[in-house]
Amino acid sequence: MLHTSYIELSKSALNNNIQYMKSKLNPHTRYSMVVKANAYGHGVEDLIPMAEQCGVDHFSVFSAAEAVRVNKAKQGHCELMIMGFVDNDQLEWVIEEDISFFVFSMERLKAVEKTARKTSNPARIHIELETGMHRTGFTEDELDEVMEIMKGNRENIKLEGLCTHFAGAEDFSNFHRIKKQIANFNRLTTLFKNNGLVPRYHHTACSAGVLNFPESVMDLARVGISNYGFWPSDESKLINGEQHIGDNDPLKRVLSWKSKIMSVNRVAEGEYVSYGSSFMTNRDSLIATIPVGYGYGFSRNLSNLGHVLVNGKRVTVIGAVNMNMMVVDVTDVPHVKIGDEVVLIGSQANRTISVSSFSDMNNSMNYELLTRLPQHIPRYAVV
Repeated sequence: MLHTSYIELSKSALNNNIQYMKSKLNPHTRYSMVVKANAYGHGVEDLIPMAEQCGVDHFSVFSAAEAVRVNKAKQGHCELMIMGFVDNDQLEWVIEEDISFFVFSMERLKAVEKTARKTSNPARIHIELETGMHRTGFTEDELDEVMEIMKGNRENIKLEGLCTHFAGAEDFSNFHRIKKQIANFNRLTTLFKNNGLVPRYHHTACSAGVLNFPESVMDLARVGISNYGFWPSDESKLINGEQHIGDNDPLKRVLSWKSKIMSVNRVAEGEYVSYGSSFMTNRDSLIATIPVGYGYGFSRNLSNLGHVLVNGKRVTVIGAVNMNMMVVDVTDVPHVKIGDEVVLIGSQANRTISVSSFSDMNNSMNYELLTRLPQHIPRYAVV
């Protein structure tokens, strides 16, 4: 094993999740798989071909840099949409590559107007509407000017979409806010229709929108975290059926993260382990060192809190997680030895370590922990 750990990506789990989420859509709704932040830590170069084999032909990213990676990774014909950052000097490349992109400010729209006159392809843009998130998007008082620019540049600028972003559709404390956003979006898009500007797509729904607000599913859905086997929130689980516990969960985890034991040592009772004095043995102990630390995505906040699986047993991380290593207590694990498999995320025997369990211990989100997994960790496709 050249690297100190590796990641496995399950093709069957990915296909299961995509088909489950597609079953929640209207028959005419285009499925766009969100692969921003290195495909939520899963690895763009490895995941894109797998997703294409599962029937995905539209991908969403955040930036032009991410679009470059997806363009190189895709194997067949698929469409690509940039939802966030495109600098002015990247506009010409994006337009020539026939990549659609969000426009949410007058400065950007005017830059597109200027650039699109020089390109062989028209710019395919999604006008983002401010409906209540107050982050990015055109406000209502800007729309007259937006529509005039669009009507004056029909040959150079194509209205690919009208869109908005929900302010936390996964959390039911935002229920009324999301409902208001949907109503605002429908009202504002009517203004475009009345001005003869009809987009290819209307789109508002993310994973949480698809699961929690069916009325938000329009011509295209931007599905993110659920592709990878994670519910946006516990509320999303509850509103979509039964308890979803264990094997009954319709969403299956795509990613497993594994390593190996690099050393095994005996430590007497009353000795401190690892840096500092945060952990003292309360018995004669057998400890194992694993070559993964916070420099590889295993948070230092999991010191004395985290768990891994060794020989089918759940064992505790003891002492401080180092940059390159962690120590676990394997006193109760029979026949443990150097080279034994260690599961950091995933299953071994009949036990499982989930990203959610990391979140509970670390007060973090699934999204945050997944995207911290370094790109240099090798990814392998498995059944």
